[in-house]
Amino acid sequence: MAQQQPLLLTDEQMKAFITNGFLILKADFPREFHERLVKQLNDIYDSEGNPGNNILPRIRDLQRVFENPVITGALTSVLGPNYLLHTHRHGHYNSIPKPGGWHKDSYWGYDRLRNHHPWWAMIMYFPQDTPVELGPTGVMPGSHYHDDRNFASDEMEEEATASGEAGTFALIHYDIWHRSTPNLLGNPRFMLKFEFMRTQAPTAPSWDNKEPELSAELAADPIVQEVWNWMSGRTAALAGSKPGDADSVASLAQQLTSAEPTAQAAAYDLAASGQAGVDALLEALKSGTKSVSRIAAYGLSAAGAGAVAGLTEALSNEDDEVVNHAVFALSELRGIAASALPKIAALLSHPSAIVRRTAVDALGIMGAASPVVVPALIQALKDEDTQVRFTAGLALVRIGPDAAQAVPALAQALEDENRYVRGHALEALRYIGTKEANDVLLHELFNTRWCSDTTPASTF
Repeated sequence: MAQQQPLLLTDEQMKAFITNGFLILKADFPREFHERLVKQLNDIYDSEGNPGNNILPRIRDLQRVFENPVITGALTSVLGPNYLLHTHRHGHYNSIPKPGGWHKDSYWGYDRLRNHHPWWAMIMYFPQDTPVELGPTGVMPGSHYHDDRNFASDEMEEEATASGEAGTFALIHYDIWHRSTPNLLGNPRFMLKFEFMRTQAPTAPSWDNKEPELSAELAADPIVQEVWNWMSGRTAALAGSKPGDADSVASLAQQLTSAEPTAQAAAYDLAASGQAGVDALLEALKSGTKSVSRIAAYGLSAAGAGAVAGLTEALSNEDDEVVNHAVFALSELRGIAASALPKIAALLSHPSAIVRRTAVDALGIMGAASPVVVPALIQALKDEDTQVRFTAGLALVRIGPDAAQAVPALAQALEDENRYVRGHALEALRYIGTKEANDVLLHELFNTRWCSDTTPASTF
């Protein structure tokens, strides 16, 4: 049976996602499908425990969930048509009345900079009816742009929950603050969490876009405006759009040391303020205060060509934080900053693993515009740091067929001790897609193939 066309998000849904960081949607399966799914989950959890990353092959009906047009449409709209279902997935079980703690999930690399642009997203799927009393996932709207938890634990009136009938799911920006809410009924509650990665930068809207521009009210928030522009394929569209005088630039620069929401808005406003604003951001990047430097990097990531020379110069800074933030900003400028690719590739020899991780990520995002990119990523597949190695695999996913010369190194990476290095290497081979890559991929998959019927109670 042919797969149905994705049901793309509307402009209003996309505006809500960009502003709030989540959407609550529902897949249109019959109730019998979810009853069967929950029975399988209960049987497996009772007899075998949590299947972890093997939940998808262990419960084959789950694959139908991720072929549902509501879910494929939501993911295509936010992450583009060639998104990646990540190797990590997990079934969360909750039957206790105690709420979970507010947190942001890890990228399997705890020092990775959070990104306002949605390169990553998660789906949290509820296979049973989940009223508020059963403990659905709670999210704090708008918190995906904040590193700090800018809300008190008792400010629950703002919390949104993924409550609803079986088949309800939350599509969330990867960096949103979320938690499990208390299960007051004590009945089993499953939440199936899957991670997804954008593999290509947007060149045009991938949702059902009818309105090219935001309303004046939404456009007044510079972060929302920047993300809307980015998802519409307009890189650094804020740059120089609102040139400011010396006094306004100085005032905005002072706000970079304010509380996070104010400081972030100031950073994006400086990106729109012409070269004077860019220079203020470059100065803040090297301020010596980590939080100020990071917030300046967000502004510089939207500041356009005028920021490239200063950011490239910052790659030689003695402060690792400055280097790390400069690499991040250059990566988001992508083709505008192609001249910096040789210096970013050279950072694969930097003594800081954190810098090397960000450099690898940047090379994947910026693409194979320079002949130094793929050889640097091949080098990264052998790095002593595990996170550098598995980020290199994801970077090669983004480069795709242009990374064909990496196939032998990816074949070697399939012997790595870390499951995510191996998993990302498999994905890279799939996205490269040459005959050589496919031969390596099929050989490995047949050698490690999974039997979904084999359990401790039925071994053959």
